[in-house]
Amino acid sequence: MKFQPLSLDGAYRVTLEERGDARGFFARMFCEEEFAALGLATRWVQVNTSYSADKGTLRGFHFQRPPQAEAKLIRCLKGAIHDVIVDLRSGSPSFGQHVALQLDDRTRAMIYVPPGCAHGFQTLTKDCELLYFHSATYDPTHEGGLHHADPALDIQWPLPITQVSDRDQRFPYLQDLQPIEL
Repeated sequence: MKFQPLSLDGAYRVTLEERGDARGFFARMFCEEEFAALGLATRWVQVNTSYSADKGTLRGFHFQRPPQAEAKLIRCLKGAIHDVIVDLRSGSPSFGQHVALQLDDRTRAMIYVPPGCAHGFQTLTKDCELLYFHSATYDPTHEGGLHHADPALDIQWPLPITQVSDRDQRFPYLQDLQPIEL
């Protein structure tokens, strides 16, 4: 695997190193030693999937507060998404800033989201399926969200938004959120 640091401390684009032949390829998605060498989460306690039928669907921004703050490792298995992380960590020099990249089934790249960051994405194709590894179990008493259209974030979604949940529409703006103390 190759780890490309992103502009938010602790966030990475993870690229698979495929070993192939006429049959196809083989690649590692996770190696405890390689993740530990970078100080990243090495214990995944929950694995989830999501499916979005429509192009332009928006999900997020989601996060969990301590003690259930979580790292995430995300891969797009089918389709393509515009993936975004927002730094919500108290005292972080990049608090309120975001980083975005495209994840798709062609490149098979992943994104590592550090604890204290919110995650969201927009589907760029129809029929998108994602795989998420989580370092903490879901706990509704510690979940949080950030509004996807907050002007303070200045996120440029690449497509018109076709679907967004009522819950995600009700999330607060950055100015109304308390930073995450890790």
